This record gives sequence, structure tokens and C-alpha cells, in this order.
Amino acid sequence: MSNETTPGQSPSLFDPITLGAIEAKNRILMAPLTRGRATREHVPTEMMIEYYAQRAGAGLIISEATGMSAEGLGWPYAPGLWNDEQTEAWKPVTDAVHEKGGKIIAQLWHMGRIHHSSLNEGKQPVSSSATTAPGQAHTYDGKQDFEEARPLELSEIPRLLDDYARAAENARKAGFDGVQLHAANGYMIDQFLRDNSNLREDAYGGSIENRTRLLGEVTDRLIDVLGAGHVSVRLSPNGNSQGVDDSDPEALFSHAAGLLNDRGIAFLELRQPGPDGTFGRTEVPKQDAAIRKAFHGPLVLNSDYGFEDGQADLASGRADAIAYGRTFLANPDLVERFRLGAALNDSEIRTWYSQGPEGYIDYPTLAEEKAAKEKADA
Repeated sequence: MSNETTPGQSPSLFDPITLGAIEAKNRILMAPLTRGRATREHVPTEMMIEYYAQRAGAGLIISEATGMSAEGLGWPYAPGLWNDEQTEAWKPVTDAVHEKGGKIIAQLWHMGRIHHSSLNEGKQPVSSSATTAPGQAHTYDGKQDFEEARPLELSEIPRLLDDYARAAENARKAGFDGVQLHAANGYMIDQFLRDNSNLREDAYGGSIENRTRLLGEVTDRLIDVLGAGHVSVRLSPNGNSQGVDDSDPEALFSHAAGLLNDRGIAFLELRQPGPDGTFGRTEVPKQDAAIRKAFHGPLVLNSDYGFEDGQADLASGRADAIAYGRTFLANPDLVERFRLGAALNDSEIRTWYSQGPEGYIDYPTLAEEKAAKEKADA
């Protein structure tokens, strides 16, 4: 499968693309979407089989953020990939996606300080430094104030790397086509990257080279397990994210992009600000241009895109593919709706993180809407 288009013709969202070792049938990717439908023990459920299979029309599905260890997962009813039971329960999910002709990778998640001790046997959350996230954590007992994290000790970093490697191996056993390292949105890796949350004075703090060290080491371990063509990374280079920010994002994220480019990862995904964000869509942040220059592989952009602005960013060369989030949540057949210019369903916020099938597997496809109308008219 080629990334090339007809000479003189801009790429289309419907064109195939090679993402490392993954051949995607189109450039409409499904972004990771936390949905809270696993068990309290973070084991995938049967509902998740249907949910992901319904969305197999995406060129590639990036799974909901999935805990790579009990220490790293601080979201109620989110799935994990650190034990055999979780791994086995993911197998019918990936099988169902593959049977529908889709591809799916697992996003590996360590939340760092965005965690609450009640979700990990009372253990204090860990981060790059002793800091506290703003706001409140989601827990099984409702929202609770975030707690101060303890700094990850140097002696613990080998264990953290082993945790990531184990999760990658479990992803392989579960049938995923690869993994994505979640290094964005103010979570653990991002807490190491940015200078307002990383206050360390050792080899993992201070300079940009030091603050990106953990990103490089984790990526290396994932590559050791799966090969570079099956590993991708998500970064969020634009502005404050859950209290995490940096004084020089252009220098930081262009260096991080170069580091990932040198490792030959499958693709880099950037979580962008929406139309009402700091930069908006009319102005391309300086760090975006610097990242595009530093990273030569496929670049995927995500955040509140529609069809037209997604297509425009492909045509301009700003992106090679677009990852869609909430639009895929409410439109399992999003690719077909885009192709036909059909109306989109709106998602219901109240069911985003609920545990039942409502607002999860009951959003209709175009075919189902047509059948329902014909039945009503009969």
C-alpha cells in the first residue's frame, strides 16, 4: 500500500496510508476515547467487542487509554494490559476489529500524578517531582481532590521501563497491531517533559535533553518488544494540559520530535487545541512547524476536526492523517458518513463515562437509520 497520490493531486482522507508496519485503508483514524466500560478490575467486557467492531471502518483505531500498570491507571472502569486476565479479555476485541477489516493499536497509559490513592490500594501517586495536579480525580467514590505525588526514584525507573515492556508484550499477545505511548495531556511522560512539573536535579531533569530522556527510554523498550514499525507516540505540544506546561514548547517538542524521528517510529500524533483553544485553527503554532521539520514520518493531528478542516490540513501538508475522537463516539460509521456528506449524530455527555450500553453501542449507522425510517413509514 502506498502513501502516494496522483501527481498534482492533494491527498484525500479516503486515501490509504502506510503507518510504519501498519497498512491503513484510509487516513481517518479513531482517536483514543476513554469510555469507562471495563470492570472494576480493569478487565475488558463484552460490550467493548461490539463497540470497537462497529468502528472498524477507521483506517486505524487507537484504543482508549489503557493502563500499563496498577500504579499508572487512575480512572474508574478503564481497561488495563498488565495481567493475563486483561490480556485474554482484549483478544475478542482485536479479533472482532480484524474480522471487519480494521486495524487497532493499544494506547499505553501511565497517569502519573493524575491519580488518586484510593484507586491503587492507598499508595501515593508518583510523578517526575513532588507536585499536585489542579482539580479533582475521578474515583469510585466520586470526585476527590488530587493528592501530592511523590517523585519517582531513580532506582524505580528500571521497574517502570519493565512495566511498559510487559504491557507491550501483552498487547502483542492480545492481538493488537501495535501500541501508542501516551506522552501527552499532562500524564506521566508529559510530567517529565515539561519544566513546570519536572523539578528534578538528576539525569531526568533540568535540560531538555534530560527531560526527554524517559520518553526516549520508554520508546526504546517498546521498540525492543514490537519493532519501531509497530510503535507510535502521542504528544500535546500546545499550552497548559491538566496543570502541565513549559516555558519553551518550541525547543522542547522539536527536540522530542527529533528524538522520535531518530528511532523510526510508525507515526507521531499531536493533540491539538480546538477552534476555541489558545492558537485556534487560523494560526499554526511555531512548535507545530518545528515538529513537522524535525519529524519526517507520518504526522497525525487530532482535536475537534470536521471533514472539511481535516481535509484542508491534509491538502496543506500540515498533516498526513487526522484522528477523530468524539465524532467517532457518536458515529460508528463515520468514514461512510464523511464519504456521503451525511449528517452526523451528536454524542450525549452524560453517557461518555457511564457503564451501560446507552450512548456506547446504540448510536445508529446510516443503514440502521434508513431501516428504522422504512419500518416507521410502512
